[in-house]
Amino acid sequence: MAAFARIRLIMLTSVACSTLAACGADDVASPGEGGTIIINPTPTPTPTPTPTPTPTPTVTPAAGCPTIGGGALTDAGTISNAAIGSWRVCTLPARLTANSTLPKIAGLLYRINGRVDVGYDQGPTEESTDKTDVTLTIDPGVILYGESGPSWLNVNRGNKIQAVGTSTQPIIFTSRDNVQGLNTESSSGQWGGVVLSGRAQITDCAATGAAPGSNACERQTEGAVDDALYGGVLNNDNSGRMSYVQIRYSGYVLSSNSELQSLTLQAVGSATQIDHIMSYNSSDDAVEVFGGHAHVKHFIAVGAEDDNLDTDVGTKANFQYGIVVQRPNIGDAMIEADTDNALDGNNPRQNTRVANFVFFQNSQNSSSDKASILLRGGTDYGLYNSVLVSPTNPCINISRTQTASGTQSVAADEFGAPIFRSVLMQCASTKYIDSGITVGAVASIFGTGSNGNDDAYTPTFTSLFINGANETKVAAFDVSTLNAQLFNGIELTRAGFFDKTSYIGAVKDASDTWYQGWTCNSTAADFGTGNTGLCTSLPTA
Repeated sequence: MAAFARIRLIMLTSVACSTLAACGADDVASPGEGGTIIINPTPTPTPTPTPTPTPTPTVTPAAGCPTIGGGALTDAGTISNAAIGSWRVCTLPARLTANSTLPKIAGLLYRINGRVDVGYDQGPTEESTDKTDVTLTIDPGVILYGESGPSWLNVNRGNKIQAVGTSTQPIIFTSRDNVQGLNTESSSGQWGGVVLSGRAQITDCAATGAAPGSNACERQTEGAVDDALYGGVLNNDNSGRMSYVQIRYSGYVLSSNSELQSLTLQAVGSATQIDHIMSYNSSDDAVEVFGGHAHVKHFIAVGAEDDNLDTDVGTKANFQYGIVVQRPNIGDAMIEADTDNALDGNNPRQNTRVANFVFFQNSQNSSSDKASILLRGGTDYGLYNSVLVSPTNPCINISRTQTASGTQSVAADEFGAPIFRSVLMQCASTKYIDSGITVGAVASIFGTGSNGNDDAYTPTFTSLFINGANETKVAAFDVSTLNAQLFNGIELTRAGFFDKTSYIGAVKDASDTWYQGWTCNSTAADFGTGNTGLCTSLPTA
């Protein structure tokens, strides 16, 4: 029985091995291994990337257009941006003939289609026979866009604009392409711009034989086909107020070699209030001032393709606090100023003062200005508490003997040679240009080593424009001493305009945040968070 049992066990074991199809050493689990053994495991599949979500449009069109006082708005349907949504489009009339207010309405944009006039031209003086004075009021947060190149807004003499945004709800003037999300950071010149026409004094009169600075001395807006005149003798004229405003992608060529700027101030009087203005990617100048007595505070210019501060025809303008940034490989001068290129003996002579600005020129000039600062045509000019960073350009070009004249003359309205106080400059190896006077004379007028001036400065800014050690150590000039200054019986500065500061440059330190909230960002200049976002996009609230 035992022998038979052993034989039976051996046979059962053989059958089990044949059933398992071989019981070799390769098939036996190692001690403690346990469980099912997988010889060729199936590879784990590569995870499918999570797709980038398509932005959900957040803007829906308003139901219709509001009623305004000076003409009917035309409902032009809707306009869309794939990433943002759609807006109702309300087209402004060609002329506003009575006081009008553009309210901010969710899902609504205002369209400038061609030239839009605020009121009729009232002439150089106030007359009882004048048509009704018109004020255009634009509420905070409103967005207006130019339909095409020759679209622009003209505030005629004797009329006003009240475009008053806030630090969190700026007013935006822009282009159709910007609304549709089609722009890049090199886009420009897609519509005209904003023009304020006033009754203050100018030179270079359009009429032959007209006396400069008189009521007979008028000029036509550059490039305008129909009359858009400015000039007179009312130096305290009031064209209204613009505050917390962005002007994007402007500068269209209206006619041969005549372009509009982001903002054109022509014969604007000293009672006009201009502050917190941002120009972005103008194909011409950021701001051009033709005569008059403009006063501008807190000005930002990014990406202008010609000049940034361009002042002409007898301007007596004043600027304080500014950040100017040129895009790489495009643009001309930071400052271009003249009284009259051919007739620099005309009165009134330009006398412009600029304080607490920083200028960043990122490439060589694109035209004959040759330097970052061009002063010519007999202009009088003062630059105070400011910084110029232009490592690939000469810094200053002073042209014509009259411009460099150091002799004051009341009869000639000649204030003297250009003035520099507490100004730092980083220039190319050639710092000064000879254009009718010697290089030595230009260098002497700047006067490095005196009056706080230095033409061999090294920038130490943080966040592009916030003062660092080299900027902070310079003693500021007291520009409040320029206030209410008279020369030749003419007030050069509105009383109380210039603030006394303890610092040079535009931004004292990280706690100085005047540029935040109401601006837009680009690779050329980042103004921080909490503003309207990228300049290539639009706010949705």
